[in-house]
Amino acid sequence: MARRNKNKLFTEIEVVDAGAKGKAIGKSPDGRVIFIDNAVPGDVADIQTTRKRKSYYQGTAVEFHKLSDKRTEPVCQHFGTCGGCKWQNMEYKFQLEYKQNEVVNNLQRLGKIELPEVTPILGSDEIYFYRNKMEFSFSDSRWLTIDEIQSGENIEDRNALGFHIPGMWDKILDIKKCHLQADPSNAIRNFTRDFATKNEITFFNTRNQEGLLRTLMIRTTSTGEIMVLIQFYAEDKVKRELLLNALSTEFPEITSLQYVINNKGNDTIYDQEVICFKGRDHIFEEMEGLKFKINAKSFYQTNSEQAYNLYKITREYADLKGDELVYDLYTGTGTIAQFVAKNAKKVIGVEAVPEAIKDARENAERNNIENTEFYVGDMRKVFTESFIAQHGKPDVIITDPPRDGMHKDVVAQILGIMPEKIVYVSCNSATQARDLSLMDEHYKVTKTRAVDMFPQTHHVENVVLLEKR
Repeated sequence: MARRNKNKLFTEIEVVDAGAKGKAIGKSPDGRVIFIDNAVPGDVADIQTTRKRKSYYQGTAVEFHKLSDKRTEPVCQHFGTCGGCKWQNMEYKFQLEYKQNEVVNNLQRLGKIELPEVTPILGSDEIYFYRNKMEFSFSDSRWLTIDEIQSGENIEDRNALGFHIPGMWDKILDIKKCHLQADPSNAIRNFTRDFATKNEITFFNTRNQEGLLRTLMIRTTSTGEIMVLIQFYAEDKVKRELLLNALSTEFPEITSLQYVINNKGNDTIYDQEVICFKGRDHIFEEMEGLKFKINAKSFYQTNSEQAYNLYKITREYADLKGDELVYDLYTGTGTIAQFVAKNAKKVIGVEAVPEAIKDARENAERNNIENTEFYVGDMRKVFTESFIAQHGKPDVIITDPPRDGMHKDVVAQILGIMPEKIVYVSCNSATQARDLSLMDEHYKVTKTRAVDMFPQTHHVENVVLLEKR
């Protein structure tokens, strides 16, 4: 017997908030929360549910009865299909408001943290074309629009170079113009796709694991340097050189042109050899006269301008006088460590990724910074009592962990040290709230400020200053 469809249609639902993962929020007649994909707070709409859980529904707005005054017209032709900039239909000032609310709610509701007066969120001057790194995927079976499907036409060109359709690992939306990375990013991507199609260089098929071209990565810096990396599934010297030479000729401004031959099941490059075809194998970013080397595998904040603002807030909160020993946990390539080093006696950076620490040491040497030391290893295994006994008890700890936050053993070690101040930088205020609650008995939050690194999305960074009670 056919399974009965339990999905419901709720009529004239008022959208009242924006929540986690960029979903809009309404309330159903039975009291459950509805997480809505394509609405803005202030809309009144009919919602077709797609999933039901014990305490909530997921759904999509299928008919609007009233449009919110918080709405604005999306600038991107791919909005609504791509899924990358879910808040393009909301005015930027309201995006900032909901981001700040999310941070405050997480710290107070999840962490039960008593907050000082909250400093207003720092918005981004550039709300489009702000990213310095983009990654695109090739596909020989691109996602077809509804109009294309309904046309009944036989569509022969199915090549795509763009983004995965949300929730579909094998479907790629072909992108004509992306509003996230400044020129010549769009020109490079469009030229690569068109040249490869014209010259019959095959695009990858994820299901069959065949085809030559896998991914395209473009990195740019505020100083105008450009890195382009093409990932090939197999070596075909003739076609590889044909494409790379064409890119080099068409875009002589490319600083670093590289490639990877990767025939494994996934397209991560961190365990692959990156080969420099032309130019340098790296590019440089600059900040307050400091130069940071970025290679194909380097982590660097993807919004350079806002990264600078984030680091300035971190330095301000640390309020170093020049005689402090600072530990920079999860230091990455040592950007924050070097940024605050001139104000400290010494900075010790710890990071799990060996390549990042190699970059950190090279950057410090290049910048003539002699009061930093960098160590590699799993944080909870490196950051131990013997490590502290060897290097000294820090006066200030700066920590910028990944989205999962700090391991409980790392939090326990911090509480064992009890530095005078902790500056906690986070890209996930929910896990930040969890960690702050573990330290709440001994530390008081005295300052907090959110920083918007990713306009048109729900993502937000937050900086907190903790001082001993």
